[in-house]
Amino acid sequence: MSALNKNNSAVKRIMQEARELSNDPSTDYAAGPLEVRIHTFQEWHCTLRGPAGTEFEGGLYHVRILLPAEYPFRPPSLMILTPNGRFELNTKICISFTNYHEELWQPAWGVRTAILGLQGFFPLKGQAAAGVGSVEYPASERRRLAALSRDWVCPHCQQSNLDILPDPPTGQENGPSSSIPPPIESTLPTHNDASLMNSVGPQSEEAEDEVAQETFLSVTERIPSPTIPEHNANGLSPQPRRPPVLLDTAICFLLVLVFALLCRKMI
Repeated sequence: MSALNKNNSAVKRIMQEARELSNDPSTDYAAGPLEVRIHTFQEWHCTLRGPAGTEFEGGLYHVRILLPAEYPFRPPSLMILTPNGRFELNTKICISFTNYHEELWQPAWGVRTAILGLQGFFPLKGQAAAGVGSVEYPASERRRLAALSRDWVCPHCQQSNLDILPDPPTGQENGPSSSIPPPIESTLPTHNDASLMNSVGPQSEEAEDEVAQETFLSVTERIPSPTIPEHNANGLSPQPRRPPVLLDTAICFLLVLVFALLCRKMI
């Protein structure tokens, strides 16, 4: 690798992500730079496990990830290579973590975020699943393709999906990295977060109430509680303490003395 590439900040960032994925593997996916373009790190291949509890369960899907030269300030492009019944083949997918929605992308996110986001978009249906590169196959056909996907061989990697991402032992279906969410900048929802939520689909009234309650509690915890006055045994608030009588008398005497002096000068 040339010195120029080593000193490039984008390449450094990509190399760091590649090391992290290698040192902290997941049973839900396996990803790395494509060997023929190892000097630029701009093309990755990933084998992704279908979400459990859906018609994609048991399926293994090969994904092509293209990183722009401006990465991580611009999002990657994702293309599915394995027949799946959810996305078109060899077509850039329009989801929130891709180049179709650059306004939603955060530089703190990375390849791992895009992979987990893609896995989360697999089971969406209806309007939430609409977009460039999306298809609607019957559930039975998706299950059939999921079974066939395990032996699918990538022409570049020269390995089957099952060889790249073997089934985990029983009781270890989820690796340590599969539960890592995208980084969150704030505890309160931003405009981008709202757009992403709308793209996924409408929430139920109960879910909206829970979100509203959590937001209300998070805000009110930052506001200091007002001081509540104490009450006496009769249920009445105690009256403020009055100054001593001697002080009142002294003040009145001084006021009379000043008034007398003023009157004397006027005469």
